[in-house]
Amino acid sequence: MFGFQVLARDTQSGARLGCLTTPHGVIDTPAFMPVGTRGAIKGVTPRQLAETGAQIMLGNTYHLQVRPGADCVAQLGGLHHFSGWHRPILTDSGGFQVFSLAEINKITDEGVAFQSHFDGAPMWFDPPTSIAIQEQLGADIIMAFDQCQPLPCSAEEVSRAVERTVRWAEQSKQAHQREDQWLFGIVQGGLDVDLRASCARRLIEIGFDGYAVGGLSVGESHEEMIAVLGQVTPMLPADRPRYLMGVGMPRDIVESVKRGIDMFDCVLPTRNGRNAHVFTAGGRLKMRNQQHRLADEPLEDGCDCYTCANFSRGYVRHLFITGEMLGPTLASIHNLRFFQRLMARIRHLLRIGKLETITREYPIAGEPVSGQDIGFTAE
Repeated sequence: MFGFQVLARDTQSGARLGCLTTPHGVIDTPAFMPVGTRGAIKGVTPRQLAETGAQIMLGNTYHLQVRPGADCVAQLGGLHHFSGWHRPILTDSGGFQVFSLAEINKITDEGVAFQSHFDGAPMWFDPPTSIAIQEQLGADIIMAFDQCQPLPCSAEEVSRAVERTVRWAEQSKQAHQREDQWLFGIVQGGLDVDLRASCARRLIEIGFDGYAVGGLSVGESHEEMIAVLGQVTPMLPADRPRYLMGVGMPRDIVESVKRGIDMFDCVLPTRNGRNAHVFTAGGRLKMRNQQHRLADEPLEDGCDCYTCANFSRGYVRHLFITGEMLGPTLASIHNLRFFQRLMARIRHLLRIGKLETITREYPIAGEPVSGQDIGFTAE
């Protein structure tokens, strides 16, 4: 039911072209996974998502357990049937909420006690609980429970998080029962390469179907992130998929691909789409700007998405200015397609041995960008 093949390697870097087979379909790698936190891509139907070229969607274990509950999803046929997305799905373990919801949780060596962000009800997450929830949800790829630390962070805190991550990874492996799901381990360690190496080595000894790099894009610079990947990724098994969690800026994706990463996920396409920010190969557009009021051209020349094929910049701006809900949907569709086109182009250039030309074709992939500059908001 599962398999991963490396089909080609770039001679100038660690980049690789691959193919990941799951029970619900094939994923061409390097791949970008849109995020459907609660089992849905915000403002976009599963059919529209498929039309953007997406081959896999990500769902979030914590949020789906809060509402409607994994038992509900399981009784309604599992996450694929429940969501209407019949292609591959990956679920996060809930470990990221240990980081993002730090103000409403308490971490111990045994697990994490949460207060639901929705109604304040007590919740408990530990490795067996996380795995049991993910098995009920029924995703193709599930993640070991881990502890993600913010950056900057003290060496003592990072070391303690690594020890918990390894212990919880072993418990996650022991709890995992379903043969129709692949389980990935998560390498933590902040910016400490020695801690990262130790974590990776111990996870490899436990043995996982794939390996993720977590705890990046949480406060460090682009240069720091890439430096860590350059050291850590080569330590991971070459015959297993490698997943960089929560990273999605074009510049970060391209440089991470060059370090051997196969899979990415991020909320950027839809989060920025909802906030009238549009990605193009040449840079970003802010669709509320007056300059687009009389613009008759599409969001991006040469883009084959539904939005660009049918609507002008002027119309999309009008939708945002007047508060029409179609505006965020059209911008999100374009952004989702932008990321799939970028990944398809990376794969093509890997296939023909010309990956170095990507930043000439996509200047945005060489452009340093801050989160503030592109309009991050709460999901």
